[in-house]
Amino acid sequence: MKNTFYYKLSLFAMMFAAVVVVLGAYTRLVDAGLGCPDWPGCYGFLSVPESVDEVKIAQQAYPHAPVEAEKAWPEMIHRYFAGALGLIIALLAFLAIKARKDPSQPLVLPLILLALVIFQAALGMWTVTMGLLPVVVMGHLLGGFTTLALLWLLFLRLGDGNRKATPNRLRTLTILGIIVVFLQISLGGWTSANYAAIICADFPTCQGHWIPPLDMQGAFQLSGEGVNNYLGGFMENDARVTVHWMHRVGALITTLYLIFLSYSLAMQDRHKYASWVIAVLTMQLTLGISNVLLSLPLHVAVAHNAIAALLLLSLVAIARNLGQQSEVS
Repeated sequence: MKNTFYYKLSLFAMMFAAVVVVLGAYTRLVDAGLGCPDWPGCYGFLSVPESVDEVKIAQQAYPHAPVEAEKAWPEMIHRYFAGALGLIIALLAFLAIKARKDPSQPLVLPLILLALVIFQAALGMWTVTMGLLPVVVMGHLLGGFTTLALLWLLFLRLGDGNRKATPNRLRTLTILGIIVVFLQISLGGWTSANYAAIICADFPTCQGHWIPPLDMQGAFQLSGEGVNNYLGGFMENDARVTVHWMHRVGALITTLYLIFLSYSLAMQDRHKYASWVIAVLTMQLTLGISNVLLSLPLHVAVAHNAIAALLLLSLVAIARNLGQQSEVS
C-alpha cells in the first residue's frame, strides 16, 4: 500500500530541489558564488550583514572582500534553500528506514540521496573555500542535477509501488539518452564554471571559424598554477574557445541522439514520448543559441539551466514508464 504522506513528501522534495537548482544557476550567473567569503555563514553572520556596525565588523574580518549585499543575498538564499532540502531528504531517509520492511517503500535510493546531499554540502563549502575552482563548481552543479533526478525517480517508484523495471530495447535507448544528456550538462557546467559561455559571440561559427584554434590541454586542466580565486576564469582565449566549441559539439551529438531516440519511440507507438522529447529539445536548443546571439541574458541563461533539468527529468520518467510496460513489437 502506498504511503500517501511519503509519496507527497517525495514530490515536494523534488519540486524543492528544482528550485534549489534554479537558484544555484542564478547565483552562478550573477557572479555571486563568492558573495559571502566564508561558509556556512556570511562574513561571520547567519545572514547578510546590513547595519553599519555589522558591515564594519565584516570588513575588519574580511578586508579583501568588500560587502556587496546584492551578491551576498543570492548566495545566502541559495544556502538557506539547499539546507532546507538537506533536512527534507534526511526526513525521507529516516522514514524509509522506519518502513524498510514494506516492499513498496524504496530504501537504498533515499539513503543514496542522503549521502549525496551531504556531499553536496561539502562541495558547496569547497566552492567558497577554494575560490570557485571550476572542477568543484561543476561538481556542485552536477550534484544538484543528480539529486533532482534521483528525487524524481523516487517519486516515480513510489507511484508504481516500487515494482522492478523490465528491461527492453526502448528503455535501454532512453537510459543511454540520460547518459548523453548528463554528459552534455557536464560540458555546460564546465563552460559556465570557466566563463566561456560568451567567448564566441557568433553562431554557427565560433569567432568566425567553423573549427576555431583549439587548445584541448588548456581547456580541460583542472586548476591554474598560482591561482587562488577563479572568479572571472583563468584560461587563455584558445582554451576558453575550445571549452565553448566542445559544448556546441556536445549539443550536436545530443541533438542527433535524441532525434534517433524520438524516432525509435515513435516507431513503437510511443508518439507522446517522442513529441515531448522533441519539444523540450527544441526549447533547449533555442535557448542555447539565444544565449550566444544575445550575449547571455540572465533570464535566458537561467531558463537554459531549467530546461536542461526538464529534459533530464523527462528522460528519467520515460525510462521508468517503459520499464513498467511491455515493449510493442
